[in-house]
Formats: sequence, structure tokens, C-alpha cells
Amino acid sequence: MTIQKGDTLPSVTLKKLGADGMQDINIADYVAGKKVILFAVPGAFTPTCAQKHLPGYIAKADDIKSKGVDEIICIAVNDPFVMKHWGEVAGADGKVTMMPDGNGAFTKAIGMEFDGSGAGLSFRSKRYVMVINKGVIEDVQVEAAPGALELSGAEVCLTRL
Repeated sequence: MTIQKGDTLPSVTLKKLGADGMQDINIADYVAGKKVILFAVPGAFTPTCAQKHLPGYIAKADDIKSKGVDEIICIAVNDPFVMKHWGEVAGADGKVTMMPDGNGAFTKAIGMEFDGSGAGLSFRSKRYVMVINKGVIEDVQVEAAPGALELSGAEVCLTRL
């Protein structure tokens, strides 16, 4: 079942590459007590994701955080090494936290997976944005197609905060 407004974020452990090596991060524990924007992309370095979606959140990070948001998280079904490098290349440090869902466990737990095998991508995450307040979903917007960026971009997100 797809996660909806009013649902609680599930407890799923992700692997993130940090300064001290690989870290286990339980996403539910990580966002507990915070107001976060969590947006998902189908893949690091893919056209819409790398040229529009992530850059939009990096550019608008200060505006979004000025609305009471503690953290902006970008999640993708990519490995920790790819997500770390993508964040470095994009200039996300200090603005957007890059969170890998390498095995897709989180994406499957919230019902946001899609079959990207036709494009050589295996299964991936749908493109969406969630406003999460202390672990509870306040808003969720899901794009109709992987390349669409009408509901989940930074500009639109700002209007809903």
C-alpha cells in the first residue's frame, strides 16, 4: 500500500556513507522530532533528477528551511557511494542530505517502487515529495511519470509549507 497523509514513516534501516565509513540509519528514528522534506528521485545523475530536481532543492534550501523545516532529504534507490558522490558533485553539502536506499527496502515499504527495467534501471523509486513532521506524513505528492516534475519540485514544495 502506498504511504498517505497521516501515516507514520516506517522503520527501515538504510546504509549511508559518512565521514567514519558506512553507517546504519533507521529512517524513522532519523526524522523523529524533526520537520523534514523528503523527496525521491528515480536515479542519481539521471537527466531530470540531476539537472532540475536536486538543483532546485539546493537552490531553495534556505527558503525552505526558513519555513520551519529542519532538514531536506533526497532519497534514491542507489548505493551509498553513488549518492555520496552525487551530493558532492551537485554541491548538496549543508543544504540537502543525500540518503541512499541501496536495496530499495524503504521505497518498497512505502509502496513507491516502479519497474524501470525498460530503461535498464531495474526497479526504482517514483518521483515524489513528502512533508514529514515528527515521523507523521503531513503531505505527499507523487509525480505521474518518472520524468515529470510538476508536483515534487522545490518551488511547488515551498508553496505548500
